[in-house]
Amino acid sequence: MPQPTTDIAIQTDRLTRSFGSLVAVKELSLTVRSGEIFGLLGPNGAGKTTTIKMLTTMLPPSSGAATVAGCSIHGESIGVRKRIGYVSQMISADGGLTGFENLLLFARIYNVPRRERTQRIDEALAFMGLTDARDKLVRTYSGGMIRRLEIAQSMLHRPRVLFLDEPTIGLDPAARLQVWKRLKELRHAFGTTILLTTHDMEEAEELCHRIAIMKEGVIAAEGSADELKRQAGTDSMDQVFIHFAGEFSDHATNFRDIDRARRTAKRLG
Repeated sequence: MPQPTTDIAIQTDRLTRSFGSLVAVKELSLTVRSGEIFGLLGPNGAGKTTTIKMLTTMLPPSSGAATVAGCSIHGESIGVRKRIGYVSQMISADGGLTGFENLLLFARIYNVPRRERTQRIDEALAFMGLTDARDKLVRTYSGGMIRRLEIAQSMLHRPRVLFLDEPTIGLDPAARLQVWKRLKELRHAFGTTILLTTHDMEEAEELCHRIAIMKEGVIAAEGSADELKRQAGTDSMDQVFIHFAGEFSDHATNFRDIDRARRTAKRLG
């Protein structure tokens, strides 16, 4: 796998978020290099989603600091948003619109210059392998096609950093491999820095240059897949996860997490 550059895309310094007496993320200090695919792993309730929400300026931190693509999440939130893309677990594409129409809507939201919109949309569709589905309603797309369309949406304004929350949840193995392929090509073609969350250990090992495993709001371990395996004394990424995150989480998956995951899987399946 080609190595990323040494420039810094994401930097956090003791980033903390509390909800009343609950500390969801505690003094998180993390560095993600430009052009790197970085995996944020951990059980539900470990603080992954809260971390992403802070880094994408959707949630203010309680304390600490962070920069994303050179902009502070505190005083330069507009600059951060201009420089990032975000694909959540929940489906953002409109099934009642065609692929082209969905991308056109996002081009307007991202203020892509009018004269460049059609070209960028066509290029994004081609890059994601969706040219033949350009004028078909998204409700007729397969789960893998929907995910690729959403990644295309998030890349229209050519962000420097892309955040992906469980990008292949609910996808069959063939669709999952297609998404992996496109993400690798995206990084290679544009130098895009990607931070993703996943519960799929194979996905983390296949895609990520480095991985951080969170537990109860802090980083329990960080390194490449091979480094983490050596630290845990195992050849299995599943065992790596159990070793650092624990076999049973004190913050067990709640009803909302389960419902969200099942609804996403159903709509993509």
